[in-house]
Amino acid sequence: MTPEIEADPCHTGAHERHSHHSDLTKSNLITRLNRVEGQIRGIKGMIEKDTYCDDVLNQIAASQAALNAVGKLLLEGHMKSCVVERIEAGDHDVIDELLKTVHKLMK
Repeated sequence: MTPEIEADPCHTGAHERHSHHSDLTKSNLITRLNRVEGQIRGIKGMIEKDTYCDDVLNQIAASQAALNAVGKLLLEGHMKSCVVERIEAGDHDVIDELLKTVHKLMK
């Protein structure tokens, strides 16, 4: 890799990009995702046990909210680091990329 590309932690090659979250942020995100994973397993168990539909739906809503919270944290970090850095480097295509991502998150 060229030195210029290696210096940019968000964009390390034409097809390979990486984030650069702090260890604390990664730990927080992983903890949240582990919790969501547990909620999903719990929902599966509820279905298997023929739990009342409203109770299952409430757990689905809680899982969706928890996953949305993870997405919001990632989006915030992405905007404050990767997007800013790419704009400062003159890469304004990141705006269109960000808009597509936001549209997907809002579906």
